[in-house]
Amino acid sequence: MTTPVEILLVDDDERLLTAARKTLAAEGYSVVTVASAGAAMDMLPRRETALVLSDLRLPDLDGIALLKQIRGLRPEIEVVMITGHGSVEKAVEAMRCGAYDFIEKPLDTAALLKIVAKALEKQRLSSDNRWLRSQLQQRRGLDALIGDSPVMQSVKQLVRQIAPTDINVLIQGESGTGKEIVADALHHLSERRDRSWLKISCAAIPETLLESELFGHERGAFTGAQTAKPGKFELADGGTLLLDEIAEMSPQLQAKLLRVLQDGRFQRLGGSKEICVNVRLLCATHADIPKAIEAGKFRQDLYYRINTVQIVLPPLRERRGDIALLAQNFLARFAAEMNKDVQNIAPSALNQLQSHSWPGNVRELEHVLQRAVALAQGNVITSFVFAPQVPGHAKEETGTRELISIPIGTSVDDATRRLVEATIEQCGGNKLKAARMLGISPRSIYRHFPGDVDRQNGSDETATLA
Repeated sequence: MTTPVEILLVDDDERLLTAARKTLAAEGYSVVTVASAGAAMDMLPRRETALVLSDLRLPDLDGIALLKQIRGLRPEIEVVMITGHGSVEKAVEAMRCGAYDFIEKPLDTAALLKIVAKALEKQRLSSDNRWLRSQLQQRRGLDALIGDSPVMQSVKQLVRQIAPTDINVLIQGESGTGKEIVADALHHLSERRDRSWLKISCAAIPETLLESELFGHERGAFTGAQTAKPGKFELADGGTLLLDEIAEMSPQLQAKLLRVLQDGRFQRLGGSKEICVNVRLLCATHADIPKAIEAGKFRQDLYYRINTVQIVLPPLRERRGDIALLAQNFLARFAAEMNKDVQNIAPSALNQLQSHSWPGNVRELEHVLQRAVALAQGNVITSFVFAPQVPGHAKEETGTRELISIPIGTSVDDATRRLVEATIEQCGGNKLKAARMLGISPRSIYRHFPGDVDRQNGSDETATLA
């Protein structure tokens, strides 16, 4: 059975309360009546009231004052004011303060039921919208972090723990690993989710303009500054700001940023007025900041400020168990966007994805799936085309590069031999390919492993290697 909608009647006129209660109860509403604003405010925190009908004149409090208290305590509740003859102007004022509507005395049954139905419909739609927004926030939160691998589960757990706080977070990881998605999740799961959410790339804006973009400028601060302009910190006041590629910021600008983080104050470029803001700062970078500190390119004190909590995103090659899940997600998204009936990935094509080295990480996978859906002829993707790889990234034609360990103190000759031996093994015994991977001549390889000649497809490579 559906729980009846509860309506609270607030009036000190006993006859009006009795008549209105009978009318509304006959329509299936649950009706509660009180004679004062104080009684209403005592009751509201403990009940699931959807609508309040209140007289504008109450013995203990003005109706508009009660309206404001209700809006402060339970903003989802709709309020309809009851007004006597000659008080219409005050009722209109109440609507400006948030009342849904007003109804005049004596109460007409049909008019009362109509206005109650409309107010409750608005309340229901508002409730549905709040629920949908909540779902969207969740979708933009943890659900956007796709992956069930242990390392991604750890990332999600850390995001859950720190999102509701206001601490600064440094998000690190290779390009394309999803640093901005993590930042989105941190904001949309925080208490600042309904406030400003701004992002700026410190690498995409020239150094001469970055200070103005962050802190704003006054008119005449520089050539072309014909009007004053607020910066990202002002616009993000009360909300969250992401500084992407923070390691690209100049040391001079880092000093100004440090002051904002210390006391929340700064001045616009060309200005003298102190501006105070309350901003949660998220930073992201693919750079090794400790190395930048050693090189004198990044302030150590700023690093400690932005690195209250650090989230490190793994490269896709270290979470291969998530590739199929990510690919299917991208497939569904692009198929819907392009209005194409592409539903599945063939096992052989999935093997292609699993064996690729993914130097571009999740972003590269996204583009590969986008291209595949665009070119697909049927409803199953049977193969993928990968963009040419940049030399030095994780994979050559022979497969993913592995790491070897050489103890300190190993002689140069022994270390070289171990490196060459491991590379030949990685290349399936093909010394010509190993030489190409190492960037040395095939003759150099044969100095370490003489008397052995590669043969491929029945042809002697001795002439090539000599």
